[in-house]
Amino acid sequence: MRKLSLILLLFTGIICKASDSYTFLKGDTLYMGNNLIERVFLWNNGNLITVRVTDKLSGKNFESDYNKPDFVINNALATDGTLEVINRISDGIKPSCLISKINFTLGDLEVERQYRIYDNVPAIAIDTRLKGIYSNVSEKEKDSSDRTNIERTSDMKIDGVTGVLDRVKLKGNHWKGKTVEFKDVTDWNNNLVEEKEFVSYRKTSHRGNLLFLKDLTDKGGLIFLKEAPCSNVQLTYDKGDFISDFGHFMVTSPGIGNDDITADKWTPAYSTVLLTYGDDELSALSALRSYQKNCRILDPERDEMIMMNTWGDRSQDSKVNEEFCLAELQKASDLGVTVFQIDDGWQCGKSANSVFEGGSFKNIHSNPNYWKPDPQKYPNGLTPIVEKGKELGINIGLWFNPSIQDDFADWEKDAQAIIDLWKEFGIKIFKIDGLNITSKKGEENLRNMFDHILRNTNNEVMFNLDATASRRMGYHFFNEYGNIFLENRYTDWGNYYPYQTLRNLWQLSKYTPAEKLQIEFLNKWRNPDKYLEDPFGPYNYTFPYIFAVTMAGQPLAWMEASNLPEEAFAIKGLIEDYKEIQHEFHNGIILPIGEDPSGTSWTGFQSLTDNKNGFLLVFREASEAEEGEVTTWLDEGNKINLIPLLDKKESSHKTITVGKNGRLNLTLDSPNDFVLYRYSIE
Repeated sequence: MRKLSLILLLFTGIICKASDSYTFLKGDTLYMGNNLIERVFLWNNGNLITVRVTDKLSGKNFESDYNKPDFVINNALATDGTLEVINRISDGIKPSCLISKINFTLGDLEVERQYRIYDNVPAIAIDTRLKGIYSNVSEKEKDSSDRTNIERTSDMKIDGVTGVLDRVKLKGNHWKGKTVEFKDVTDWNNNLVEEKEFVSYRKTSHRGNLLFLKDLTDKGGLIFLKEAPCSNVQLTYDKGDFISDFGHFMVTSPGIGNDDITADKWTPAYSTVLLTYGDDELSALSALRSYQKNCRILDPERDEMIMMNTWGDRSQDSKVNEEFCLAELQKASDLGVTVFQIDDGWQCGKSANSVFEGGSFKNIHSNPNYWKPDPQKYPNGLTPIVEKGKELGINIGLWFNPSIQDDFADWEKDAQAIIDLWKEFGIKIFKIDGLNITSKKGEENLRNMFDHILRNTNNEVMFNLDATASRRMGYHFFNEYGNIFLENRYTDWGNYYPYQTLRNLWQLSKYTPAEKLQIEFLNKWRNPDKYLEDPFGPYNYTFPYIFAVTMAGQPLAWMEASNLPEEAFAIKGLIEDYKEIQHEFHNGIILPIGEDPSGTSWTGFQSLTDNKNGFLLVFREASEAEEGEVTTWLDEGNKINLIPLLDKKESSHKTITVGKNGRLNLTLDSPNDFVLYRYSIE
């Protein structure tokens, strides 16, 4: 029946369409796309071969001159190809999209490729799953230093590739590329983004989650996004994420090995996305962001937050109890906090991070009460904390660490523990910590845990995914489950610097949604002796400035509010004003402006809410200049109206003209100051 339905599609040209997205077969050619992008393939028994990619906005066609499949996992020919088209309806977390599910076999291996298309997004994503017997017979790529001189045509022959998730082979020899590699493990890394540009020549491997491509002889370009952890922690990693060879570009290292694939279940590889963009960098970044914003719907009631977590003052689990939390809740309300998260220590079990001896992250469920509130600390359970939070308009969140042994084999027990906490206390926000994903089985078990929790909590629960240590998800993987807890910094250790926090957010915001990152601000009055004469020590900044550093992301008060001096609570007016525009600001495309934060730069963020309106968040760091020239994403010659927000002293708006390369001349009277403008283009 599956083969018969395919034949019917092939010869009748039936169109499967959801809104502006479509998939249809005409003869042996498969068309899929929407109002912005189209990708055309030869059917090839289901293992598709790209013929053309079209940017519908510009009308540019990227023609392919290759006759081999986009997907390579072994040397077998595809058979038994079938097509099923599904209209996926939004569940409140994932938006609606059109899914074209293509199944085929490669020898003893079954392959499923699901092509996802969202309306008004110039992207086609591919999710790949495998089942059966996997025997990789292609050779691994040789290092370029092991190759011989090229003296004749035969010397140019290149080796096979170990696993290709997607590819395009484009005409022309003048392709410029840029890869972007990311680092998490932020307890150890403080330079989180690395860009590398190249002109494509002979076969070369590249690392990163992003590959931007541009034809130097023409306008427009393509982007490959690899939805995987950061390169340095991916599973079954070969020499890189991409391979370039003149106009031939491949996405490699599928994240799957021979032992991962079995005959009794589907095993997912990493996913890929192909995007088109127009003439400039803004077009490329806007295309990318439009896709990223469709990984998870940003719900203002669920996803917008100003969280307080007391771990930042280094008391660890020594203080947390009912009395402490009730007092902290009142102080958190005095700041304007919307979520109070109790970190490690609320539970009966002791973790490896406890100040008390005997804790562990392994075999958690040998103690059946591990994830119940500690009766010594919380004699009335969490109910008084939750009820006090409701009274103050503050949601309660909890820290949670899945049991890590045997590739998270106890994931069902972990999931049930969270479901029980949701049922009994209404807890909806959980910080997920302590992960170390070293195998495909572990990755799958974690995904099973998250999905099971969502199915059994009406999709109400969300997660803060900790990116501070070990092998975790990075910035482009598991994005549908919540936001990212970016980093731990402490005044106790003298490693909290507001400009470095700003720099990490600023650099990441170019390539990943800032609003999906939790960014911390600390109690600047603690531990001044750790900084002595350091000009960039936190004590040199105002508390409002330290908070403003976090506003493009999700602000995280990484502190015990009871340790703040009374003057700190004057910030509540700023936070309340910020909450009024938080979601509108985050709904835009947030991109970095100005210079790389250095402690003495003019820098900031621009949120493009539409073609005419948006926000400019500008920081004058410890620069000697009262006037700064800030490069933005605005067009030269535009006149823009600027209205200051967030209780700034200016009482009237001003109109200025955008200079060359989007430059604006802006004034701030004092070093280490900021301003948030709402702008509109006349």
